[in-house]
Amino acid sequence: MEFYKKVLNNIDYIPKFYETVKNKNFLETTKMEIMQLNIGKICNLACKHCHVEAGPQRKEYMKRDIMDDCLYVFEKHNFKVMDITGGAPEMVPDFEYLVSKSSKIAQEVIVRTNLSILLDDKYKHLIDFYAENKVTIFCSLPFYTKEITDGVRGLGVYDSSIEVLRKLNKVGYGKELTLNLVYNPNGAFLPSSQECLEAEYKEKLFLEYGIVFNNLFVITNNPIGRFGITLYKKDKLENYMTKLYNTYNEDTVEFLMCRNEINVSYDGYIFDCDFNQAVNLKINSEKKHIRDYRDNDFKKRKIVTGNHCYGCTAGAGSS
Repeated sequence: MEFYKKVLNNIDYIPKFYETVKNKNFLETTKMEIMQLNIGKICNLACKHCHVEAGPQRKEYMKRDIMDDCLYVFEKHNFKVMDITGGAPEMVPDFEYLVSKSSKIAQEVIVRTNLSILLDDKYKHLIDFYAENKVTIFCSLPFYTKEITDGVRGLGVYDSSIEVLRKLNKVGYGKELTLNLVYNPNGAFLPSSQECLEAEYKEKLFLEYGIVFNNLFVITNNPIGRFGITLYKKDKLENYMTKLYNTYNEDTVEFLMCRNEINVSYDGYIFDCDFNQAVNLKINSEKKHIRDYRDNDFKKRKIVTGNHCYGCTAGAGSS
């Protein structure tokens, strides 16, 4: 957070993001449909690209009263999608309570998992739990090779991820249940074509392991958190930010996730997106806590932006 305040948001070699966007109407919210909950920063991994800086030493997690506020607001305001992330959300004490309640009121429940957590004896039952609740799974697999994945996520993570993907396939994921993979570059470069990478992933994982999945989503590494700090320390931040700016695509702005989504932190505060939460940029409203919306409506508002927004609007977009 200090890195963002002192460095990233004060760079002067590229224009401010807000100045670059031509159609300012696209920097306002539409109807809120997606509620993303970042329910904790505790995680079994400490990935190099993690923008929320999650890890085994983190202790923050969402308590049940905040979950209940989120569930109440979700139903009252007719949200459609409940998107649950972390950290490793599975490690939060009331995680199963939240998923079970969400599955009764949401058109779709998404859980973002790092896969490896599902081999732990304490959490392996969640594979069947996900299937029973028809949860849509998004899982990070930095690449389809062991060397790159372990380099980003830690030794042994690739093998454990492959084992869990096979287990998910056995209960119907990748077939009648939705299993989506997420790709992050393993360095300071932009991702290749999502369509081409998806075809590569599907071919390699099926031929080598018999694994099937539905879609691959390509995410550009956002220059905040551990990744941003690493770029800065290695004197690569200016080059990366300039690259993001030079590949800015105005056509992506209309479809940014922040336009129809709120992100709620473990302690109940509201942000336009997960990246804004990571740098503590709360929504542009006097009412900034989820509890405020038990009795109030979500009004159209300007989206809070910063230089990190170039990460979602470079190339084909990343959101």
